[in-house]
Amino acid sequence: MSDGDATAITWYGHACVEIATPGGRTVLIDPWFGNPRSPRPPEAVDRCDVLLVTHGHDDHLGDALQIASRTRPAWPAIHELELWLRRNYAGADRVIGMNKGGTVEAAGLRISMTGADHSAGTWNAGGETTAYLGEPVGFVIEMENGTRVYHAGDTAVFGDMRYIGELFRPDVALLPIGGHYTMDPTAAAIAAELLGVRQVMPIHYGTFPALAGTPGQLREALAGRGLGDVEVHAPEPGGTIRI
Repeated sequence: MSDGDATAITWYGHACVEIATPGGRTVLIDPWFGNPRSPRPPEAVDRCDVLLVTHGHDDHLGDALQIASRTRPAWPAIHELELWLRRNYAGADRVIGMNKGGTVEAAGLRISMTGADHSAGTWNAGGETTAYLGEPVGFVIEMENGTRVYHAGDTAVFGDMRYIGELFRPDVALLPIGGHYTMDPTAAAIAAELLGVRQVMPIHYGTFPALAGTPGQLREALAGRGLGDVEVHAPEPGGTIRI
């Protein structure tokens, strides 16, 4: 549970994040607890009230089905992922189909789906092409006390982040910085500026050598844009921040 009225955000490496809300809810985002940096195995996850997956790549869908089968969370998902889950997940009655621009209520929280600039196909062993599980997205999660957390998912920087900032005014943005597959620290600094956030938690870095961006580089890039007062939270995997 979170500490009093605070929202507790724990990073488990890559894009895998757990949020403990002020009301005692647990939100899991991109639950690949099997990633090389995670100190917590997927088998140890025994609580999830809301599950969010930003896109269908294996390093984000990760251990979602295994965890959801035990915990039966509310699962807001983009339409095509919802269709796939209805054939591949026994708890499909808990899935809430939605799309970018929409907001739903799940376990007492407001979940808004935003755009992201990335790809979303995954390996399909029985098909001639990749399985398509819907376009990549981000999420804004509004807590019971009004605190808002933006998880950008895998994305390049894009100009409409300014509208995400204007519409939702997130208190903290979880931004990929690794580069190669997503934006790097320089682009993430631009994203923070577009969003207008004062707090950033970098994600999707350091998992593999290709994801070479670092929090230090993000701080330098922010300072270079006159945003040296933006706080960069960079816990080690398994570490928690409170906002």
